[in-house]
Amino acid sequence: MALRFVTQKIHSWLDYPVAVSLVAMPFILGLGTSNPLAMWLAVITGVAAFILTVLTDHETGLIRVLPYSFHLLVDGLVGVTFLAAPFVLGFTGLDAWYYWANGIAVCIVVGLHKPAEDAMAMAR
Repeated sequence: MALRFVTQKIHSWLDYPVAVSLVAMPFILGLGTSNPLAMWLAVITGVAAFILTVLTDHETGLIRVLPYSFHLLVDGLVGVTFLAAPFVLGFTGLDAWYYWANGIAVCIVVGLHKPAEDAMAMAR
């Protein structure tokens, strides 16, 4: 199995549940004890991720106006932001661990992205 196996199709089907999770989990976990931004950063990111997914030109996009490459760029920036947020915003405890875990997950998914030309070459 190739190391880069997350296709555009796989990624597109992950987007909606991740967006909903980013909105819901801060409330379920009670984030925001070290800094109220620990709750709202994820919620706002989840809403933005939902809108980004709706607007992305991929399998689950509803209004396909944004290129998938832009979507990947934004995801990568979110991953790096989530990794840095605990340090920059002073999150501690569960607040910090939530962002580190999500940042690592996002960076892994983006890093394992299989470029479209590789996927097309394998299909031949």
